[in-house]
Amino acid sequence: MINKDTNEQIIRLKQHTPARIGVGRTGTRPLTKGYLSFRIDHAAAVDAVFGEVSEDLLRQFQLFTVETRFETKEHYLKRPDHGRILSEKACEVIKERCFPAPQVQVVVSDGLSANAIEENLPDVYPALMDSISANGLQTGTPFFVKGGRVGCMDAIGELLKPEAFVLLIGERPGLVCAHSLSAYMCYRPRKGTKESDRMVISNIHRGGTPPVEAAAHIGTIIKKMLEQQTSGVKLML
Repeated sequence: MINKDTNEQIIRLKQHTPARIGVGRTGTRPLTKGYLSFRIDHAAAVDAVFGEVSEDLLRQFQLFTVETRFETKEHYLKRPDHGRILSEKACEVIKERCFPAPQVQVVVSDGLSANAIEENLPDVYPALMDSISANGLQTGTPFFVKGGRVGCMDAIGELLKPEAFVLLIGERPGLVCAHSLSAYMCYRPRKGTKESDRMVISNIHRGGTPPVEAAAHIGTIIKKMLEQQTSGVKLML
């Protein structure tokens, strides 16, 4: 039995988190309502991983597409290292279409949630470009990486030699949110970049960090990265 004080504590806690707390059960089985909610959220997570970013959305923001060596979504999940390596064709297209040695390179990738791009890009991308411009910085040629992992920043950095890099990428979906976006940032990413040199703003979505607010913060961080010529744990915020 749950006493009154414990019940009140659970109620207060549920008001501050979307996590499954105090969902109840009947004997050893979850309540039907809770079980169906779990199944819905699980299906949304699967759809996020195996979904595709629409071509219409990419055209809206004039983002051309290149691919990593991910092959298929199943292969992508089993071999995350291949999501860090660009295909030969991708390297050729990037060299051909992108402005070399940009001050700030912006890249978008589906990562582990195509839904994160579909849901958040219309708000975060224009605001990010405005934030970068408002801080007196210039961007290179933005594009979309299909089947990307965070480490693809290093491969692109080797090709384009940007001073600063921003990667907007879909986060691994959970059973609370399947459309969360992350923004990874790094000063001069190259082959061999340490993870401690990267910075990230995660949980970007309507129920977490608002996309427009995140975009404004990214611009501020990028400016500080360029001023201090570093990123990650060495950057003074």
